[in-house]
Amino acid sequence: MTEGISVADFAAGGEHAAHQGDAESERVYAELDRLWARGCQVLGCDFAIMGGAMTWVSERNLVAAISKAGGFGVIASGSMSPQLLSREIQATQAMTTRPFGVNLITLHPELLELIDVCAAHRVGHVVLAGGLPSNTAVTRIKRSEARVFCFAPALGFARKLVRMGVDAIVIEGNEAGGHIGPVSTGVLAQEILPHLTGVPVFVAGGIGRGEAMLAYLEMGASGVQLGTRFVCAHESIAHPRFKRALICAAARDAVASVQIDPRFPVMPVRALSNPATERFVAVQRRVIDRFARGELSQKAAQLEIEHFWAGALRRGVIDGDIEAGSLMAGQSVGFVTREQSTVEIIEELIGQALAALAARGERTSRWTLRSAPALLGRQGARG
Repeated sequence: MTEGISVADFAAGGEHAAHQGDAESERVYAELDRLWARGCQVLGCDFAIMGGAMTWVSERNLVAAISKAGGFGVIASGSMSPQLLSREIQATQAMTTRPFGVNLITLHPELLELIDVCAAHRVGHVVLAGGLPSNTAVTRIKRSEARVFCFAPALGFARKLVRMGVDAIVIEGNEAGGHIGPVSTGVLAQEILPHLTGVPVFVAGGIGRGEAMLAYLEMGASGVQLGTRFVCAHESIAHPRFKRALICAAARDAVASVQIDPRFPVMPVRALSNPATERFVAVQRRVIDRFARGELSQKAAQLEIEHFWAGALRRGVIDGDIEAGSLMAGQSVGFVTREQSTVEIIEELIGQALAALAARGERTSRWTLRSAPALLGRQGARG
């Protein structure tokens, strides 16, 4: 494991008040270590907890903090130019010697140049997001001896990525914040984890507590990825008003964007409902009415709808405009109740997982000692 986590954290992180003996403590530590050993190995970190790549949030400060706390930070490159990404990687490397990754968007017009930047700075892990990557992109990353992680929305997609040479898969359900797919995390996990064992698989979307993290590890995941839980870390540069909006929000406040006409598709994004989300619905109606009257072509109408959110995430995260900005957050926002250090967040998650394992051990012991004879007696009566 790592420094800073002790048996005392059971009570703090997982509300488990009973004192554990040394043997029991070693058992639960060993079990968690076993469950995510593969994930820790492929990431090169103490805990197989990846930080989700969140544009404007997952920059040098938060990324370095997650890695220094034993997790695995990931820079969100978004629409960065190669020059800007180079500076961000250098700045992060100046803050930590621990491994971290870079998330690249497959549709970026300079994707290959961004890959070369990662190679030049000897970034050990590149996460490709936003669609099926080209063989050229995967090969170029692997040529630099970096590990390639990719998102997979379905089992068939994941298998294709593995055949392309991808080193690890991330599956993200629609409970996540930001751009989302149509399937929940729980269903994706059941679809993919039992059948994709050749590479490590990390689960993301809606994970807010250590018990959920543990459940996916026990289903076969090698690790997890969390984004929303880290937005309100002390080390996050998100504006105080943006953080306050998340702290005050409940899970049901994080809703997917509304599309009112299938002729004008809206990319589904999960964010907190605010005046901007309400205006977006009204804008769609006005634009579609103009299209119906012949005032706009379908292409022009589509572009006008898409333009509504231009710059909105920066307005929310950096400027703190919580009415006109986008407040991207996953449904796990309900577990964000205060601003915490990154170390505290990770310790809390691990403490909750350890407490769940310890409590299960107690229940198993009680069942074995008290209930098994009665059960055997009932079975005998049936015979």
